[in-house]
Amino acid sequence: MRLTKRTNISMRVLMYCAVNPGRLVTKSEIAETCNISENHLAQVINKLGQMGFLQTQRGRNGGMMLGRPAGAISVGEVFRATEASVPIAECFAGVDENTCPLRGVCRLRDVIGCATEAFYRALDKVTLEELVAENSGLAEIMVPMAQSA
Repeated sequence: MRLTKRTNISMRVLMYCAVNPGRLVTKSEIAETCNISENHLAQVINKLGQMGFLQTQRGRNGGMMLGRPAGAISVGEVFRATEASVPIAECFAGVDENTCPLRGVCRLRDVIGCATEAFYRALDKVTLEELVAENSGLAEIMVPMAQSA
């Protein structure tokens, strides 16, 4: 299983915001720190805002922060939201996209479905707060010097 770039970027953005609570962080800060193009980042930030994971503010003094407490955001919830549009295998795609000749008789689909749900259930047990709490290495990377002094 391979996660999409969108999910990877989403988690970096949310972790950055969680490590910098109580202030608006900028897209350029995240792009530079997390080695992400601003174009990809803008799309992800927009989607995370629409889904309620982020609160965004436009303008010269704009930026973003978490839309709710880090302890109320499960990693599984984020992964489901960002991976939902990408079928894990062809047989999970819509009828028009599924050209597999085994689709009516293959038992592998059920096994993959169960494994995927087990994967998400494991991620549901982990919150964004647990990823960043007392993680000094992450803070060193993600808290700007002016903030940490």
